[in-house]
Amino acid sequence: MSTWRTEDIPDQSGRTAVVTGANSGLGLATTRELARRGARVIMACRSTDKGESAASDIRRQAPEAKLDVRSLDLGSLESIQAFANDLDLEAGRLDLLINNAGIMMTPQQTTHDGFELQLGTNHLGHFALTGLLLDTVQSAEAGRVVTLSSIEHKSGHIEFGDLQSEDGYAPRKAYRQSKLANAIFGVELDRRLRAAGSSTISVLAHPGYSDTNLQTTGPTGPMKAILKVGNKLLAQDADTGALPTLYAATAPGVEGGDFYGPDGFKEMRGNPTHVDVIPEARDPGVASRLWDISEELTGIRYPLASTTA
Repeated sequence: MSTWRTEDIPDQSGRTAVVTGANSGLGLATTRELARRGARVIMACRSTDKGESAASDIRRQAPEAKLDVRSLDLGSLESIQAFANDLDLEAGRLDLLINNAGIMMTPQQTTHDGFELQLGTNHLGHFALTGLLLDTVQSAEAGRVVTLSSIEHKSGHIEFGDLQSEDGYAPRKAYRQSKLANAIFGVELDRRLRAAGSSTISVLAHPGYSDTNLQTTGPTGPMKAILKVGNKLLAQDADTGALPTLYAATAPGVEGGDFYGPDGFKEMRGNPTHVDVIPEARDPGVASRLWDISEELTGIRYPLASTTA
């Protein structure tokens, strides 16, 4: 596709969006541009103090921005349920859910509910959130769910025999699994929405190699040092990295199951373009198995039937 920039975002007036991890990096850039184009953006942040500070920064650039900061910890099913219960949707619908928040290559830890931290936050948290909000997204005329994966998913594999990475934890391996899980979820959600005849679509995006706080707050030791250098030499800025997300969320012609990322070398940087997931992410058998496990672990049951026999 030709060069696409924030100026190409269609008018978002009257639309309501939820962006997770909206106070920094890609989430902040996404929130700012949606608000500039007229959307009401609900900023779902683990720290509401940081969220309010980010909202103030956006308002300085876009005084008419309609922003609402809400507390959301994707590592806590209780927090996710509370966020969904307290969500105030003026029109009774949610036009756009952007599953953006994530953590990367952290030391071995668990969430409040005992899940491996990266799988629990990146995948299971967003799986639960989407399930709880799906009815409101389907109430919109053309609702979209955009889930962020990563180029790292290409080297990932779902270890069903050790899904919680308890047998020899490796930070990057666990991260890759979690981002592959995001990709599988995005594809399978759209598959089930199509089978149900829904007008809502599920779309995937990834930011390439973008300079955000993921590389500085998650990794430790040599990997942290390597990524610090890589950010300076190779990474694009967060504003550019957010373009595939914004394209997936707003551009006309986007279809369910599409995946957007940068068009440059190895999808590391560049303009948004259509890319693809690895075959494992489109395997219905793998998707159905991961979906069932995710429902069991989170306790969130989707009103969407499996499409596998």
